[in-house]
This record gives sequence, C-alpha cells and structure tokens, in this order.
Amino acid sequence: MLRPFFAVLSLVCVFAATLLAQTPSATEPQLSTTRDAATQQAAAAAASFDQVIDRAVEREHFFMAQMKNLHPLVETYLQNLKDDKDSGTVVPASDLYFLGRLDMTNGADDRTFTSPTTGGLGKRMLSKLSNVYTMKFLPLGFAQMVVLDDDFQRKFYDFTFVRREFLGEIRCIVLDVAPKKDAGKGRFLGRIWVEEQDYNIVRFNGTYYPHPRSSYYLHFDSWRMNMRPGVWLPSFVYSEESDLKYRIGQTIHYKAQTRLWGYNLKDFKRSSEFTDITVDAPNPVQDQSQKSQDATPIEAQRAWERQAEINVVDRLQQIGLLAPEGEIDKVLQTVVNNVMITNNLDIQPEIHCRVLLTTPLESFTIGHTIVMSRGMVDVLPDEASLAMVLTHELAHIVLGHKLDTKLAFNDRMFFPDERTFERMDFGRIKSEEEAADKKALELINNSPYKDKMATPGLFLKAVQARAPQLKSLIRPHLGDSLLNGDAIRMSPLMTASPNFDPKKTDQIAALPLGGRVKVDPWTDRLELIKTKPVALNSPAEKMPFEVTPFFPFLARLGSTPPVSTPAAAPVTVPATAPASAPSAAPAASDPVSAPATPASAPATAPANAAPTSGPATTPAPEKTPEPDKTASPTAAPSAQ
Repeated sequence: MLRPFFAVLSLVCVFAATLLAQTPSATEPQLSTTRDAATQQAAAAAASFDQVIDRAVEREHFFMAQMKNLHPLVETYLQNLKDDKDSGTVVPASDLYFLGRLDMTNGADDRTFTSPTTGGLGKRMLSKLSNVYTMKFLPLGFAQMVVLDDDFQRKFYDFTFVRREFLGEIRCIVLDVAPKKDAGKGRFLGRIWVEEQDYNIVRFNGTYYPHPRSSYYLHFDSWRMNMRPGVWLPSFVYSEESDLKYRIGQTIHYKAQTRLWGYNLKDFKRSSEFTDITVDAPNPVQDQSQKSQDATPIEAQRAWERQAEINVVDRLQQIGLLAPEGEIDKVLQTVVNNVMITNNLDIQPEIHCRVLLTTPLESFTIGHTIVMSRGMVDVLPDEASLAMVLTHELAHIVLGHKLDTKLAFNDRMFFPDERTFERMDFGRIKSEEEAADKKALELINNSPYKDKMATPGLFLKAVQARAPQLKSLIRPHLGDSLLNGDAIRMSPLMTASPNFDPKKTDQIAALPLGGRVKVDPWTDRLELIKTKPVALNSPAEKMPFEVTPFFPFLARLGSTPPVSTPAAAPVTVPATAPASAPSAAPAASDPVSAPATPASAPATAPANAAPTSGPATTPAPEKTPEPDKTASPTAAPSAQ
C-alpha cells in the first residue's frame, strides 16, 4: 500500500505536505448530507461493538468521498524548539510557515502560496524558508494528517473499546486502533473518537506505523468539526515531537499547528447578484432635488482609487485569504473611531477594517481598508496594543499614501490563487513607514490610549527579542513587517516600557497563537473567543507567540454550546466488564485579564477578550459495560 510518510534524510528532515493551489469552484461544494430512514433508525438503535466499528469504517469511506469535492486552504506553522537553560523550559529556536490548497482528487502538485522555488530537491532545501526543517511539496506531510487511512478497512486493524466521553457536547465512543501484522506500512496507530449519532470519526490521535527504513512518522492530534448536516470535516491538526531520534546524537523537537478553512467560498463571489430579480417600474419616481451630473475630478480620482480597493478586497475574499465582514471588524473599527474622534479626523471615503485569515504577523492598508492578520489579533496583549497597530495604518491613510491604481483594471485580478503573494504587494517604502510612525505617535498622544502605551512598547520589545528565532512568523506576505532589519515599528514607545523579562509571571508582553479568534472553516467567518481569565502557575505558561495544542469545543451544526456539558444519554452496548470513566479535559487558560475599555470608547467590546487554550472540563459519564473483545484480540499499544 502506498502511504505518505515523513522522511528524515541524512542532514535535513523533510516534512511533506499535500498542498495544492487551485482556483475554487464558483458553485458550492457538492456534499451528500441526506440520511435515509434506514440509516436514522439504525443510528437510533442500540449498537453492538461490531456494528459500531462497521459504521465507523463506512462513514470514513464517506468522508474520503466528500473530501474529493472540497479544496480548503491548509496552513501549517511549525516551531522548532530548544532547551532554555535560563528558564528551564523549551523555547522556539526557528520556525517555518506553509500555505496551500488541499486537493485529494488526482494526487499532488508542487503549487503553493508561500515562497515557490524552482529546481531540484537541493535548491528547495536551500530556499529562504530553509532552517533546521525544510518542507518538500509532495503528497506527504502535515496535510496527510487530516486522513486517518486512505484505505481504512476493518481487516487491517484490531479495535479495543476504551470508554465513552464527551468532546464538547458530542458524546463519543473511544477506541484504540492498532494495525495487524500483515496490514502493510503506514497504517494508523493510536486512538479514535467516534460520535454516537452517525458514527463519524471526529478526532484521532497517534501516528502511522510501521515506518519504512530510514524514514519516520510524526505524532499528531487531528480534529474534525460538523460543518454540514451529517458531515464532519478536518479543521485542526496539532503535531509534536520531543525526542524523535534521526541521527546519532540528533533529535527532532518541534510543535506545529495546521488549520483548514475556505471549504465553501461560494458566498464570497456575489453570484446571487446575477440571479436576483429586479423589476423597473414604467414610471419610476425620481428625486429631482439635485440634478444628476458627472463626478468632479477629485470625486473621479477617489472613485478610481476605490475601484482598485474593491477589486483587491473581493479577490482576497474569493481566494479565502480575507474573512467576510463580521464581529471582529466592528471591534477594530471601534478602536480606529476612538483615535479618529479624539483627533477630529473626518476622512472620506470612510475607513473600514478587515481581518486576514493567516497566522504571520502583519498589517497593511488597501486604500481606505485597514487589514490585520488573524495571528496579529491573537498575540496582541491588550486594546492599547491593538490601537498602536491600527493607528500606524491609519497614519498611512491620513498622510495620503496611495494604493497602486493599476489594480483598478479587473484583468489584474486574473491570476492563479497560488501566485497571490507574488502579484499583490501592499508594502510601503522606508520613507512612508517612517512618516507613518511619526504621524501615528501624534495621533496616539491625542487619543484615549496615550497613557496606556507601556504594554504596546513591551510588546514591541518581545517582537524584537523573538524575531531572530521566529522569522517566518514575523515575515509578512502582503504588507510590511513589524521589524525591518534593526528598525522596529513605533520604536519610541519602547523607551517608556519596562524591560522584557520572560521570567516574570505577571508581565504579559504577548499571547500564544490562537487565543482570541475562532474561524468557522466552512464560511470563514470570525468570532472572538470569550472565556474567563485563568491565573498562571509559572512563567512557562506565558508562551508569547508560541504554538499550543488544539482543544476545540465540538458541537453539532446549528446548536449553541451549553454553559455546562449535558449529562450522557443512555445507550445500550453489550459487554462483559465495566469501562473506565474518561479523564477530565484540561481547563481553559488565559494569561491576562481583559483591560478596561477607555472611557471615551463606544460600548462595543474591545479586542482584548480573554484567550483560551482548552475546553471546559469533561464530565464523567455513567458507567457502561465494556463490549465483547472478540472483535479486538489485540489491544493497541501506545504510539511510539
């Protein structure tokens, strides 16, 4: 059986990823979501252990068929780790970033969004993204971790019942899975969680086994979310190794997050506008209060610039890189309004704020639209820091720094998705950046945030301290970097801030990745994560700019996550021995309490909602008998 695998070559560990860049279809992906009466009755009936396995295998085949019609974006951010003798913890030593579009129809392709290279394997390994790890774009890698087994069959595996437990509000049957001796290489080894309504696998945790000679598989924790009725699709993958030995005296120590989104980009293409039915009245009533006339030269210039802005925003949404307008945009807009009102600014056309869905820290302007990446929103420690970043971009608009109006011609938008970072560049020249810094400081000094710049200055110090190890996180793809050589944006703010000290538990300079923003993988819509703050136990839990595991709260489509997890519903499963109760899931954590909104700010919630890194505590379900293990002669061993 052909199985993608991770190959550790003589000097370089090659991580592979199935990443394709493909223009999304103009129509919504065709998903089979109907459940016939027999299926519904079977799901409702008491299931034996054999039936549970058979249904789970059947649903996994259904999943593979669905994925052939879907082409989501796949983003992987990896941090190589090292021991820090001063703190006694591990810290990032280097990082890598990859973005592409997943395609599971006809194999793989070398097309990707990030830093394409040409030539053979040697040239790829010497690309500017190379460090300790290099990704070779073949049908291997982190994207493969969304698939349990592309040929998942009962004859290849032994299954062992573990227990029942909740993942969020989803009650699951937990099974250990181990490949049989003659199953071939690259089979899944680990644990799966099967939801009890349709028997879809919603989580699997482990590795592939056995590995080929001179090659190794990595451990991963893969999560799926209910995005359509009866359909669970990949959303998050966390991967980690702490002591994988690949050379004499050499080990791999890393952690990585993989995110998927952009499953359905139909709504971003405005196709409904073409089919909307409008009727013109034979004698429409017209407003004669002002005679129609051509635009003045100034109005025409503004309209031309606005056309370029609209073209770019629409194209980025069409690709799936820009989130649709939503809750977080309003929060950003509130902060911008706070600065504009106190500085008596009245800018036309009006300013809008949008969020880029990617992880690298960047912000930029597209005409009068301020864009900030999801990763930037995640790591900013408070509202004043958010104001610092937004005010810098506002300063570009106030100073009249223009968007290249060549983008007003629609044919400029006709390019493959994977060439987006080549064809679009909103970076500024050095003189414009310096002028924007100076103007932004003036605007902040007249804003509600003028006395709260100590934390933003500390954030900039943290960026400066971690930049040598986190080059891929700091490197922008569409805009400008916070750090340009030795020069850092808004550097005068650093003089009034305290020294950056990672050992101080009460000093929060930056947050971990993924703590503020939740992305709906199907619609790309964003919402703020709102949880209660949790006190830190040690400085090691601060984790500024770092990757952490995923623990999403799973819920069925259309349901609202409850305040407390509901009690387990009784389900009959024949067995002979009681099953163990599930372990409690880790509690949510938050390194910083939400600061108060400035007195002059509107009532809209600030973008400093407390982040989270874990789900609510999982309750222990009622004791259930363990199924007959005749279908599971061999218990799955621990993943090696």
